[in-house]
Amino acid sequence: MDTTHLPLRWPGDPGRRARDLGCVVNDPDEGVAADGTVRTGARRDRVPAVFEDVLRDAVAGVEGSGASLYVYGSVATGRARPGSSDVDLLTIDLTDATSLARRLSARYADRCRGVEIAAAAGDELVGDSDAAYGLRVFLRHYCVHLTGPDPAATLRAYPADARAARGLNGDLGQHLLRWRQRLETGSESADRLGARVGRKTLLAVAGLVSVHDGTWTTDRTRAARRWGEIEPTLAAPLATLHGWAHDGPPSTCDDVRRALGHDGVVAAVVALFDRRIGSWQAPAAGG
Repeated sequence: MDTTHLPLRWPGDPGRRARDLGCVVNDPDEGVAADGTVRTGARRDRVPAVFEDVLRDAVAGVEGSGASLYVYGSVATGRARPGSSDVDLLTIDLTDATSLARRLSARYADRCRGVEIAAAAGDELVGDSDAAYGLRVFLRHYCVHLTGPDPAATLRAYPADARAARGLNGDLGQHLLRWRQRLETGSESADRLGARVGRKTLLAVAGLVSVHDGTWTTDRTRAARRWGEIEPTLAAPLATLHGWAHDGPPSTCDDVRRALGHDGVVAAVVALFDRRIGSWQAPAAGG
């Protein structure tokens, strides 16, 4: 990550986090457990058999390094589609995830769209910051352990509440500043940037829906539809973001500029999130 509060890094893409992609999309088991904690459908026995070779090779590439390896996303919930889904992996304390991701992506191009490996450091799980809390929520509820030390095994189940929503997506305002910079420098194509903007912003909207409705979801489709009902003036802009995030018409530079403007949809979501849930805050000194 390129700020002190953004722990997870994608090989070759320092601004992209695992949580930005939506840990579970259309997971029918996601919600609130009877005790009020986050519930998801991520389990080892739900991994489709077609992806087992990918995971086996990933484990072989990590074993002996002392690093931890997890799978998350649609593969972990059993919702992945062979040939069109990514295999999303998370490593903790792996020194070089880039070469492993490239090797696995090339080897299994017939089974998945790509093997994406996010990287974190073990010390990023520690502390009272929103970033650390969000990473713990993500690891505990959305990741399935494959090999290496398992810090998730010691984590309690986390309440499905505003603090969890803030930990996962309270950094949207920080992302907005970076997206504006990328747009102005032309460092990323408009369609790729638009997809990134749509994914992350709608995850934050899912947090708004979760807190407003007393539920828990990271489903971008559900989030866009529901918040459009709550605030009809945002229905059309959110539908546009949903198209960018999924398989709708690609965004143009002008489209993205409008979305990222001071009166655009992303700024509106940042303001709503800050007011209703709160943006990331640094821990108190000594805390």
